[in-house]
Amino acid sequence: MKTAASKAKSADKAKHKGGAAALTGKDYDKQLRRLHIELVNLQQWVVQHGAKVCILFEGRDGAGKGGTIKAITERVSPRVFRVVALPTPTEREKSQMFVQRYIPHLPAAGEVVIFDRSWYNRAGVERVMGFCTEEQAKKFLLMAPLVEKAIVDSGVILLKYWLEVSPEEQTRRLKSRIDDGRKVWKLSPMDIKSYTKWNDYTRARDEMITATGTAFAPWHMVRSDDKKRARLNLITHLLARIPYKAPKREKVKLPDRKIDTKYRQPDFSKHFVPEVF
Repeated sequence: MKTAASKAKSADKAKHKGGAAALTGKDYDKQLRRLHIELVNLQQWVVQHGAKVCILFEGRDGAGKGGTIKAITERVSPRVFRVVALPTPTEREKSQMFVQRYIPHLPAAGEVVIFDRSWYNRAGVERVMGFCTEEQAKKFLLMAPLVEKAIVDSGVILLKYWLEVSPEEQTRRLKSRIDDGRKVWKLSPMDIKSYTKWNDYTRARDEMITATGTAFAPWHMVRSDDKKRARLNLITHLLARIPYKAPKREKVKLPDRKIDTKYRQPDFSKHFVPEVF
């Protein structure tokens, strides 16, 4: 039997942080399915019209970038929706113009490219963790809008998202990675070091958004303490920012198929994996 305290705790969990009723798994799945259909419509429009779409995801560790990107891409073609998550730059790349290694990954006609962290690493983690100088960070903030203007002028639809997580929720998520074998790979030594620098990241975020939010490439901020709501809100916003139209489709009917019953295939039983389950 639940105690009064446990009932109160359950009631608290049943509400969203903003006071709205919690989004049930059934409601979430229903809304996500609807948005997935629209993302497939967007995909076909992008291919048919040769559109170029570039989406940047930024935010603190544990803000929910990976889960949101997965929600966007799980029902579309990886040949159209490409996810780019670049590793630590090589020594050669370190000697290049900072944005140079990102340029080859920009979308060509008929592609949607999603950057899981982007050239804004310089304004965020590199600046806060001391991987670049303050002078380099300041120069980047001046240069980024110029580069993005050239990208947009080339016909790319550029969308920039910052996922905003609270310190309490970030702590909860990072702690959950420690003992979960499915998530332990998400907790890097860099995550541990950067965890103590909340205020530094806040100042870096504020200066970044102020300096690089432009009319042609504004920042869009998404509250992400509630992961499900964040995903639905972001995808809805993303779809509204792209002038796509659902293509007309003819209903497909499978043709008749004939199977030759006289054909005897070889015995491949030894090639099948063991049926453990």
